[in-house]
Amino acid sequence: MNFRKEWRRFVIIALALYLLINIGVYLHYANKGTLQSVHFDILSLVPYVLFSTFSITISVAILALVFFLTNKTVRLVLRSKPALVAFIILFAYYIWSLFEGLLEYASGQILYVRLSYMFLPYNPFQYNPSTALLPPSFAHPFGTNSNGEDILSRVLYATPSDAEISTIVVLSAILIGGVVGILSGYFGGIVDEVLMRITDVFLAVPGLILVIAVSVLLGESFTSAIIGLMVPWWATYARLFRSQTLVVKNMQYIDAAKLLGLGRLKILTKHVVHNVIDAVLAYASLDFGNVILTYATLTFLGIGLLNPNTPEWGSMVSHGVEELPQAWWYPLFPSLVIVIIVTSFILLGDRIQDIISGRVVY
Repeated sequence: MNFRKEWRRFVIIALALYLLINIGVYLHYANKGTLQSVHFDILSLVPYVLFSTFSITISVAILALVFFLTNKTVRLVLRSKPALVAFIILFAYYIWSLFEGLLEYASGQILYVRLSYMFLPYNPFQYNPSTALLPPSFAHPFGTNSNGEDILSRVLYATPSDAEISTIVVLSAILIGGVVGILSGYFGGIVDEVLMRITDVFLAVPGLILVIAVSVLLGESFTSAIIGLMVPWWATYARLFRSQTLVVKNMQYIDAAKLLGLGRLKILTKHVVHNVIDAVLAYASLDFGNVILTYATLTFLGIGLLNPNTPEWGSMVSHGVEELPQAWWYPLFPSLVIVIIVTSFILLGDRIQDIISGRVVY
């Protein structure tokens, strides 16, 4: 048994080192400085970018599988067939998002646009009036849009942005909300009063309205959409962290830690955070879908897009609605993709909540 653990640890360390090396290779070759140093010979950089992109994606996939399949809580979650299907869908969603996202970033840096759609069925930006509004077929499984662009290729191209924005927004909300909620719940008094009144201000305004207002003020861009979502999103997490902290701080092990002379910072980091994070992570697993749905709503309204023709799930649905009922496939397939991803998060998050709360026991 010990041999297996040591072997697994060695494999994980080796994969992690290999991943770090390939990240370094990718960052070196996928930047404008390297392009200038090779006298703008773009094609000479492409093989290195492709190799490092494949290596990073495969390394992350293997490390993620090792972690998930050796974690007891995850194994309990995956005993449910709906949760297992949701996990497979979301695993494929994030792996593809990582792979395609790396290629899109590198293509913008080394000025080689073809790199971003090299592994897509078609060029998602190829304007071709002769193939406009073709129904689903073997050649175009999702059909084409009014510009003759392949809808499946555009859906795949847009996937990394949705994965990126949901991850950034949820993680930032956990970080900001965690600091605010834990400090508020643990110290109480004037600290609690001030921090919770600030939180109430953000909770009082409907989230989508606040997101739209911030995004419009910052201008039309993907970054403004991220910031617009981050601004109100932490408030709910602050309330959740506070409620969990109020329960934990009255536990006997907190009193024991105080008697042992541990400082407040150590108590907060070692005992409070450790015991409140489970419930928050269970909620966060559901919240990824909420962020994707909200971002799709923003892009449906045309917010957060520098170019109206930018492939985004929400904007594709918006443009497709104009072609109903003749081109029914145009808004249908992007909508189905949104529904499948969001539903997968809901199924997986609901299962995680059941396990953590003890409603499901094996």
